[in-house]
Formats: sequence, C-alpha cells, structure tokens
Amino acid sequence: MTALRKGQNIALIILAVLLLSIAINMFLGPHHIAAGGVSGLGILAEAAFSIDRSVVVLVLNCLMLLLTIIFLGKKVFLNTLIGSLLFPLFLAVVPEIMITSDRLLSVLFGSAIFGIGVAILYKIGASSGGTTIPPLILQKYWHINTSTGLLVTDAFIVLLNVFIFGVESFLFAILSIIVTSVVMTYIETGVKRRKSILIFSQDKTTEIKDELLQTVNRGITLFNVTGGKTQQENQMLMIVSSNSEYPAVMRIIDSIDPTSFVIVSNVAEVHGLGFTYHPIQ
Repeated sequence: MTALRKGQNIALIILAVLLLSIAINMFLGPHHIAAGGVSGLGILAEAAFSIDRSVVVLVLNCLMLLLTIIFLGKKVFLNTLIGSLLFPLFLAVVPEIMITSDRLLSVLFGSAIFGIGVAILYKIGASSGGTTIPPLILQKYWHINTSTGLLVTDAFIVLLNVFIFGVESFLFAILSIIVTSVVMTYIETGVKRRKSILIFSQDKTTEIKDELLQTVNRGITLFNVTGGKTQQENQMLMIVSSNSEYPAVMRIIDSIDPTSFVIVSNVAEVHGLGFTYHPIQ
C-alpha cells in the first residue's frame, strides 16, 4: 500500500469515527437509546453507574484489542487499532448536546449517520473495535457465522434498554439498528441500483432485441438455450437497465410478445461500458 493510500485510509478512519461520535453524542445518547455495540454499553453504563461513556468505550476497546492480538493476529489488530483508540477520544471531545428534542428524528438521523460511519470503516477494511471482535473470534475457532454472533451481542445490549431506560427506548433501539443496517447496505452496494432482465420469447426474440437496441440503447447479450421440457433450441436475451429505463423495457417486451417469459433481478453493482466506464468522445 502506497503512502498516499495509507494517508487516505487514515483520513477516512478519522472521518468515520467522527461521524460515529456525532451520532452517539448528539442524537442517540441524549435520548437514552443504546443500539448495540460498545457505544451502546457506554450509554447504558453512564446512565446506570455515572461512568463517562468515553471511559467505558476506551476500557472495552482496549480489552478487545488484547483479545484481537491474541486470537486474531497482527493484521486484524492493526486494522482495528486506530479506530479503537480514536473512538473513545472523539466521544470525549465531541460535545454532548441534543440536536432535536424529537426522539424519532434523533433515531432516524443518528442511526443514518452511524450507518455511514460504519460503512466507511468496512469499505477500507477498518473497524472501531468493540463488539465486532468477539464474533470474529467465534467464527475463527468455532465456525459460528459472524453476523449471527454480532446479532446475539447487539440483541443482548438492546435488551438492556428495557431495564435501564424502559420499553420505549428498547423499541427505539431496535428501530435504530434497522435504519443503520439499511443505510450500510445502500452504501456498501451502491444507491444506483440496476435491473437485470432475462427475456425468453418463442418466436419474437429478434423483434424484441431490435426494438430494445433502438429505444433503450443498452447492450444486449444473447444466450443459446434449450427448453427442458420441449428440448427445442432458442435464444434468450439479457439486458441490464437503470431503474428509470426499466418501465420502458417492460412496455416494449409486452407490446411485442405479451406471452414472453421474463425474469427480473435487482443488481447492486454494474461495472463496464455504459455504466461505470465512459470512453472519451
């Protein structure tokens, strides 16, 4: 990795951890919403024992770093080190203020900001440490799926909301996890979703292909296929369109051959000419 790339990654880690701290100190924390992770434990411990949340996060992250170097090795340790140490520092520095008194707005915006921060860390293979470490250990030594381990850990932390903050905070914490997950998914897979469309027509394949090429102006792939029941050979079309182009594609297919067999799939990413690569004109 070049020095420039390392510098960019460190800058992204700082940005991501700053976003996490803003989400906790300005949105979720002031409304007593502990939505999993060491930050959630910090919010709970601060309310129950009057221990500053940044201190709780620092202690837990140092413990997790120790487990990381013992059980997961140097590479994972280094990827986790900067985020683990910066997170409690930023929690101590970012002011604890309530941006809005509306709990629902705080959950929605705070969770979205938190999701953006975590997604940035995941994109560059970094981490803020904490409760992401035990699932990795369980996966390595006991082959327990990391998502399952993380779900169990976060579920336990979220459940503690009931005993410390009440049922309403518990429900808001669940909503927070859902919003965070959705935001992370969109960032990780891209917001520009596409449609992959497979088209099988008995005798109108050429007409559909020609009309799509003329109207939609997207590349089309032809597959030679054989019917499993009829054993007849034919061709199947595949076209990848944007969401805005999708209705036009379906109208063309339906107008030429209403009986055609069409399979539509959501595609998270498309790379290549016409999508992510554009030649110089």
